[in-house]
Amino acid sequence: MPSLDLFAGPLVVVVLVSLSLLHVYWGFGGRLAWLSVLPELESRPLFVPTAAQSFGVAAGLALAALVIAAAAGWISVPVSNGFLRWAAYGVAAVFALRAIGEFRHVGFFKRNRGSRFARMDSWLYSPLCFLIAAGAFMVARAAAP
Repeated sequence: MPSLDLFAGPLVVVVLVSLSLLHVYWGFGGRLAWLSVLPELESRPLFVPTAAQSFGVAAGLALAALVIAAAAGWISVPVSNGFLRWAAYGVAAVFALRAIGEFRHVGFFKRNRGSRFARMDSWLYSPLCFLIAAGAFMVARAAAP
């Protein structure tokens, strides 16, 4: 029976690339689901990201996908296996911290729970970040030392 590690890597890479492309779309001015992805306070977004910020997040997500793909051994990059393993653990840590949140507006432990974003965060964004973290951790653990 195949290990979950075999499925975790591809799923994490597909999700990260998809999220990266969504941020590129937003960077170019797309507005699909725009309001439900911004944390709110009193029905107003806490911030409105610039195009550059959207592209920056897209680049970070693409880099995370690259790290996971390389740590899983699907692509070759000019860095050591040990570095890739720790980078994959880093991806897991970043997404675990995002899932936990900052205790006010984002994450499982947020206090502000009444907004459209808060509901989406509780049911989709934070659980997805937790699953990405778990998948990245599985890839890191299985990666060559």
